[in-house]
Amino acid sequence: PKRIIHTDNDYGGNAFEDYGKSWAYVYVPELTMDKIKSYVKAGTGWDASDEGTVYDANRNLVAIETQMQQGPRPEPSFWEASNPSKVGEDVQFSRIGSVQHVGSQPSKQGTHRGVAFFTVSLEASGSSQDRMASLTFTLISVRTWECTNLIAPIVHSPRK
Repeated sequence: PKRIIHTDNDYGGNAFEDYGKSWAYVYVPELTMDKIKSYVKAGTGWDASDEGTVYDANRNLVAIETQMQQGPRPEPSFWEASNPSKVGEDVQFSRIGSVQHVGSQPSKQGTHRGVAFFTVSLEASGSSQDRMASLTFTLISVRTWECTNLIAPIVHSPRK
C-alpha cells in the first residue's frame, strides 16, 4: 500500500513547533491502520487508541503523527526514485538526505507519494480493565516517487 509523507512545515503557530525536525504527518490508507490495530489486538489483547491520528473518511486516509530521531542518532533517510515513471517495475532509488534535510529544501517540500518504514511501539497505562494502549510510530526511512498535488495535507493540532 502507498504511504504519503508531508514535509512542508509552513503552518505557523506553536502546535507545529519542530514539525519536520522531530515529528511529521504520514498518511496511510484507513485499511492499513485498521490492520495494524487488529494485529495489536490479536497479539496483546489490548485495543489501540486513536490518539495522534486523524481520519479522513472522504479519502479513506489516516494521518498519523510520527516521531523522527534527530542527531546524533541516525535521522530517517529520504530516498527518491531515479525514474518515477517506472512505478511497479524495477525502480532505482537514490538517497538524497534525511527527512529533516529534505523538509528544509523549498523545492522538495510538499506531500510525497511513496512508501514509509516505521518502528511501532506500544504503551499501555492504567488498569488491566481499560485494555487501551497508545501506539508510537517512529519514522525510519521514506522512499518517494514524487510530490503529489492530489492530496491536500490534513492540518490538525494534536500537541495542544
